[in-house]
Amino acid sequence: MIMLEGAKATTETVDALRTGATTMKAMQKATNIDDLDRTMDEVNEQTENMKQIQDALSAPIGAAADFDEDELEAELEELEEADLEEKLLEPTTAAPAAPARVPAGKQMARPAEEKNAPEEDELAALQAEMAL
Repeated sequence: MIMLEGAKATTETVDALRTGATTMKAMQKATNIDDLDRTMDEVNEQTENMKQIQDALSAPIGAAADFDEDELEAELEELEEADLEEKLLEPTTAAPAAPARVPAGKQMARPAEEKNAPEEDELAALQAEMAL
């Protein structure tokens, strides 16, 4: 019984392979290599045409065609450098920060202020001048 089942399975497999081979032959007859080459040539030609059209559309026209991109980049860089130079040469005036207000009943006692040495006063003046 087992041998009959195995023989039946083998026969079905061989029939399926024959059917597949026949179908593949029919498909290959429908698809000729010359037709495929022609189709691929047409696709490549159309792709090249589209590329030429896109290049033509992306080309600058009128006044935009006269601009040299490298020249514009150099001019922009010069303007940015000049702007940066101006900003660096401008004197900075920074106002001291306003003291925070504390409600009257919650003020902490401050220790008595000590007098600064002359060097400390000069240092504070320089730091304020440099806005550190």
